[in-house]
Amino acid sequence: MLLQLSAAELGPLVVAEAGTEHRPLTRQLMDIHVEQKGRPASPSDIASWDNSVPVVVQALLDCGLDEVEAQIEVDLPHTNSAVDLVLCGQHPGTGTVSYLAIELKQVRHATVDPLCPIAVDLGYGRRQNKLHPVRQIQRYCEWMLRYLPHLRESDDRLTGVALLHNARDADVEALFELPESEHGFLYTLDDLERFKRVLTGRFGPASGKRAARALKEDLSDPLLKITDVARQRSVTGGGLTLLDEQYVAFDRITRHLEKTAPPAVFDLGLFQGTGTAARPAADQDGKRVYILRGGPGSGKSAVALELQRALGLKFREAVLASGSRAYTETLRGIMRDSARQGQASDKAGSARKLYQYFNSFTASPPDSIDVLICDEAHRMRRSSTHRQTPKELRDDDRPQATELIRAARVPIFLLDDHQSIRPDEVGTADYLRKLAEDHGCRVEVADLEGTFRAGGSKRYQGWVQQLLGLGDSDPVAWRPDGRMALLVADSPTDMEKFIKKNHLAGATARITAGFCWPWSNPQNGRLVDDVRIGDWHRPWNVKPQHKVANAPPSHQWSTHHLGVDQIGCVYTAQTFEYDWNGVIIGPDLLFREGKFRVNGAASCDPAFRREDEAVVERCIRNAYHVLLTRGVVGTVVYSVDPETQNALRRLIPGSVSMQNFDHAPAQLTAEGAHLPPAHRSRRG
Repeated sequence: MLLQLSAAELGPLVVAEAGTEHRPLTRQLMDIHVEQKGRPASPSDIASWDNSVPVVVQALLDCGLDEVEAQIEVDLPHTNSAVDLVLCGQHPGTGTVSYLAIELKQVRHATVDPLCPIAVDLGYGRRQNKLHPVRQIQRYCEWMLRYLPHLRESDDRLTGVALLHNARDADVEALFELPESEHGFLYTLDDLERFKRVLTGRFGPASGKRAARALKEDLSDPLLKITDVARQRSVTGGGLTLLDEQYVAFDRITRHLEKTAPPAVFDLGLFQGTGTAARPAADQDGKRVYILRGGPGSGKSAVALELQRALGLKFREAVLASGSRAYTETLRGIMRDSARQGQASDKAGSARKLYQYFNSFTASPPDSIDVLICDEAHRMRRSSTHRQTPKELRDDDRPQATELIRAARVPIFLLDDHQSIRPDEVGTADYLRKLAEDHGCRVEVADLEGTFRAGGSKRYQGWVQQLLGLGDSDPVAWRPDGRMALLVADSPTDMEKFIKKNHLAGATARITAGFCWPWSNPQNGRLVDDVRIGDWHRPWNVKPQHKVANAPPSHQWSTHHLGVDQIGCVYTAQTFEYDWNGVIIGPDLLFREGKFRVNGAASCDPAFRREDEAVVERCIRNAYHVLLTRGVVGTVVYSVDPETQNALRRLIPGSVSMQNFDHAPAQLTAEGAHLPPAHRSRRG
């Protein structure tokens, strides 16, 4: 939140002053924005503060609601999205706390996408569709209710509206076709008197400070991890709340599928029953390929799982494929575990059909799968040929992506251009687009720009890319933003103690490392302490093909509580997230002359043998990009190289170290971390 003031306090600040470009409130918010976020406010934000906020403030004053508190730019928990205004006060009838979330739009004209009624062009001149403002505030309210327990104590505490204060009804008429709800009403310049009645219906003249304080101090529930979403879906059928670009992409795809399917679509017995019906009709415009591109924590897997869930409810066959064994086996295990007595075998069979690998479609007939959702598509291989591939099926020259596109009526790829970590992983948006177009497909590419990891810190995502040389800028010092905690550990021992301390407190916490130590097979039924740094030594997670007592299988390392006792590698950690993330930077990444340099000779990854230096460099930088972006609450880093460790100390103000206080035993402390607000803990 940028600022909280009562309507009475805001009144003088929204009055324009002669000879100044912006109102006093706008100038104040611009300064706070730079201080809190480390960058200037966007022109759209400034215009909203100058033109839209005063309309709401004046409406409150006109209604005699001087004591209602207004919170400006209220961050949604765990995301980089924010509600423009949240009004806090007391209900005029009951005296209980009452809240109104407002999405402000400076819109004069609006058109709705004929293919997707929740995607709209708001006339900003960029010809870029955005989420319908009513649906946007509806999803924001749903997100607030999901993660802020205070709002769930009563059904009517929160209402939402979208206010287009300078638009006439006739010029945005198409927007009114979307159904409204208690969490999403639409008001325009023609509706300002109706909007005022909403204010007087939600708030009395009493002070709103108590309500504002309660909302501000509410402890947010922890962010649902992807495994939580999958488990919840298997047990209750529930899904994840999608926001902004996530929801636009999801809705556009599902509506396209609805239009290309007859009323009776087929059921392969994966979801319920075993009956069959007619196959969906072919797309008259030719095969369409969807590519959703987003960075770490942008919600790619959430969209994938929600698509599969929604299609399953309509008895559509939606197979989710991945190149990650850990991800695929985790999803299969969650589905198996949800089986009722006597159904285990059927559930296991369904899980194998629903969750497959990229190399499972070499012999699939064309268009034999209705919808194929390819998550983690950056792990797409050049070809599906491997050592065990039968001779009659070998085809080293046929791209793996071609097999997937051919096998599905509607292929959907979700990827991050900076997460390919093996030399033969070629999945990028440009690669897939060209391949699909060469096969005569229509391609739609959408970018997921939000972040639901690292406390919703877009600054952290950008900082990591700068640090690793994946962007256009050199590394810069980390400037805490109150969302993501970033710390340097003095030693691997201190890192481990800090991680396990948070693990015991109920948070999910893991340590990963660059692949700079050998990965031995178990000996005498025990893991080998391969990761050695001075006197400190720990084992890698269990190899996929092995089982070891008191250690989880590799695909459960990030979710099983015993995983905290092993060091995870990038192949095990990719896709997953945990609250606290420890990262050991090995000698394969050295900070020299102001930048990180890759030292491929220090890597123990067998995939890099006989590979070009440029390929190895790309993979190592991307691997650390993966490792550094697993944390939801905070990340702790340590480098085995002294010069690199000193560089990290200069770049990162927060630290984890053992310190003495008044001759008492040494205690582990985190200093200068600017830790994010407390959140509800949960056992990992």
